[in-house]
Amino acid sequence: MSVRLIRPLDRSYRLFVFSEVPPSFLVPSLSSVATSFTSQSALFSTFQPQSFPRDRNPNRGVSAVRRTGPREPLSVSKLPLPQPVLDPSKRSKVSVDENHGLWQFFNKERTTLSKPEDDYAHGRPWSTEELRYKSWEDLHSLWWVCVKERNKIATQTFERARLKAGYGDHEAQRRDTTVRRTQRAIKQVLTERWYSWEDARKTARIDSEVDLSGNGPAYTPRDLEDDVLEERKGAETVV
Repeated sequence: MSVRLIRPLDRSYRLFVFSEVPPSFLVPSLSSVATSFTSQSALFSTFQPQSFPRDRNPNRGVSAVRRTGPREPLSVSKLPLPQPVLDPSKRSKVSVDENHGLWQFFNKERTTLSKPEDDYAHGRPWSTEELRYKSWEDLHSLWWVCVKERNKIATQTFERARLKAGYGDHEAQRRDTTVRRTQRAIKQVLTERWYSWEDARKTARIDSEVDLSGNGPAYTPRDLEDDVLEERKGAETVV
């Protein structure tokens, strides 16, 4: 008995043979459905066709990770790099103004770090009662003195952390707390003055002796005799 081998059909051929072919009268409707489905899928597609040409950049493909390097030598590639001067005696001396404003951000010795004894030696903060007698110019100056002092404390704290000194943090924190209490008292005094100004402005609007229009004198007091007459009329009316 002889065995006959039959070659398996191709996949596309099998699909064509065993798939159900629709009737001829449904072919136009199926083509319209396929066209609409393709157009709808194109609207929701995130792929953008790149129809623009390349920019033809000569440095395209230069990568520092792959060490490809520039395709053409740069103009600064042949210049020698400056070498640091390690010997202090050979360094050029830079003249610094002794009265420069940035020296105010350093201590009296003009060093980066202060001694803990210097940070601990400070007075008490300004109280609110004391600041109420100060003018606007004095409060403004005192505020920026506090800002400058806090800047100095923050710079020294950062430098101690960088050098891992291990000292002076407690004294610097107490000094910073004192400065912040003074700033808080200044804010309280300014807030009180602002409310006083608002109350006075509201009272001046209903006062007949005060003119806030700016066309004439702001305050025109009436005669004292008129005030006396009005007071007498008021007393007679009450009686």
